[in-house]
Amino acid sequence: MERAARLEIKVAAGASKNALQGFAGDVLKLAVTAAPERGRANKAVFALLADVLQVPVSALDIARGATRPRKVLTVQGLDDAELRARLNAALS
Repeated sequence: MERAARLEIKVAAGASKNALQGFAGDVLKLAVTAAPERGRANKAVFALLADVLQVPVSALDIARGATRPRKVLTVQGLDDAELRARLNAALS
């Protein structure tokens, strides 16, 4: 069975740049330039996180909140500790 981590995020769509903004408790705040229409912001979130986490876009999936700013993602191939370590490294 393959490892999978869960990540709760809050997305600010239509921002001036794509960026991780940091954690608010256990929720990762991030911003993307794409508008929240027809899945564009979700695609931008996947591209940003795939790059930061060094995983393929196909490793990411939305478990909950596809049309909301607050989402829960699953990340295949990483456990929770490795996910958090990679995000903390990207934020520092």
